[in-house]
Amino acid sequence: MIQEVTGQDTVPFGDCVLSTKDTCIGTESCQELWHPRSPHIQMGLDGVEIFTNASASHHVLRKADQRVNLIKSATTKSGGIYLYANQRGCDGDRVYYDGCAMVAINGDIVALGAEFSLNDVEVITATLDLEDVRSYRGEICQPNMDIEPKPCHRVKVDFSLSNGDDIYLPTHQPITLHFHSPEEEISLGPACWLWDYLRRSGQAGFLLPLSGGVDSSSTACIVHSMCVLLCQAIEDGNSQVLEDVRRVVGDDSYRPEHPRELCGHIFTTCYMASENSSEDTCSRAKGLANQIGSTHMNINIDLAVKGILGIFSVVTGRWPQFRANGGSHRENLALQNVQARVRMVLAYLFAQLSLWARGKPGGLLVLGSANVDESLTGYFTKYDCSSADINPIGGISKTDLKSFLLYCVEQFQLPALRGILLAPPTAELEPLTDGQVSQTDEADMGMTYSELSVIGRLRKISKCGPFSMFCKLIHMWRDALSPAEVAQKVKHFFRMYSVNRHKMTTVTPSYHAESYSPDDNRFDLRPFLYNTRWTWQFRCIDNQIPLLRVPLLVAAAGGTSWPAGIKDAPPKTEPLNAGSGQLESTKCLPHSGVPDGR
Repeated sequence: MIQEVTGQDTVPFGDCVLSTKDTCIGTESCQELWHPRSPHIQMGLDGVEIFTNASASHHVLRKADQRVNLIKSATTKSGGIYLYANQRGCDGDRVYYDGCAMVAINGDIVALGAEFSLNDVEVITATLDLEDVRSYRGEICQPNMDIEPKPCHRVKVDFSLSNGDDIYLPTHQPITLHFHSPEEEISLGPACWLWDYLRRSGQAGFLLPLSGGVDSSSTACIVHSMCVLLCQAIEDGNSQVLEDVRRVVGDDSYRPEHPRELCGHIFTTCYMASENSSEDTCSRAKGLANQIGSTHMNINIDLAVKGILGIFSVVTGRWPQFRANGGSHRENLALQNVQARVRMVLAYLFAQLSLWARGKPGGLLVLGSANVDESLTGYFTKYDCSSADINPIGGISKTDLKSFLLYCVEQFQLPALRGILLAPPTAELEPLTDGQVSQTDEADMGMTYSELSVIGRLRKISKCGPFSMFCKLIHMWRDALSPAEVAQKVKHFFRMYSVNRHKMTTVTPSYHAESYSPDDNRFDLRPFLYNTRWTWQFRCIDNQIPLLRVPLLVAAAGGTSWPAGIKDAPPKTEPLNAGSGQLESTKCLPHSGVPDGR
């Protein structure tokens, strides 16, 4: 058919540019923009004046300015106009495409779309003068430069982008750019992702096990932010959002008047208490639920836990005990895991039937709230409350989540978050001491969350194994830790990481927001069975410790050195048996549990 219309016998295959009567247009893909030999370089040298890019660039925290700088750079060196369009929304995957279309000319941004928006489509326009490109190139690109550009294959077309009347149109001028803070990004990106997922899933809302800690409270605040965005979009006249909201709540006449009211329709939270839970966490969870407007429930899991242990006792004739009551390490872990997994079962039960019990149709999506640092170390129980339908904070660090909650206190007027931020992160899976929590996350993990963030970036972004990580950290942490202490932390991390890596094969689909995410479904394809002893790597570290007890010279201008006799604590190199059940750390996400290698 094509041959009959065009008379062609052959069709050229490969890259080409369009040559109109007044200019030349080329294109490059999303990934090519980030490549060191981007096609726009060669095209610009060959006279192409307009570059287009239909991109699918997903959101990552602190990435927006990099994207803008790349586009500005693409037209700074050799001039030109860059038309950048980016996908928007959740594509049924672990990433969110944040839009932010833009137009640039000669290194300046002259039009910029919204980075986060509930609008399905956004169109930005700009009026530009092609003569500005030619003048810029005449000034910047010197004719004496020894450059032989590879000619682009040109396809000539019989039309122009401009006409004689354009001379009277005003051209767009450079604009001042504003980039969202990381706290604003967390508030907006995952909220848009959750809404896109919810409206396309056919479900009637979300259910979240709310423990009163930083992680689950962060997930709750993101849902609240989603409701704020929905109400604002409806107020601005977005008929599609209103139609979707009515379909989700099951009421064709419903129109939300306030985010708190909308929260009550689509968001259910529950505090799952046990005999090991404190009154403080219960009251913190209830206080936050009241302020965001979620439908909140208090559920006691002790009856279910004792029922399961009773079955075990009938079969074996044994009743396991907590370590505080004389039990072994294995008993202690098993008792914590039972609580964690019971909570997962109950979360899904209430997600399926809580609306039915209230006489409403539909079911709820279960939300998880394990942060990226805990996933990295496996600091959660497999198939506990971290096993959910989706997790909006699975790619966000604990440090960023704390900053986000502090932002929410003022942005959304949620003073209950202050008490949550002041409380130490705790699993509350072991018996209380005089009614007070005796178990804390950082003590269980053997390192702080800020240390985990640094280690996570070195492992993933810098591709460090145990020895190379040790070599970097002795400099980065030299003011706080001795080489022996650094060695101990590195070894402890890699033991935890290797024993628990298998948990990444079943981790809940999470919003990808950090480049060091350990999610092995897309961003971190690695084995899930390791030699947990790391014999050769740990031996290399041990061999360096005696050498570092003499003054360490830092190879940098103005660098400092450790005085002799300082920071030379002896290394601790306790061996750890390989296999499951050998973890030292415990964790509960919204009351989730502990890693036991299973």
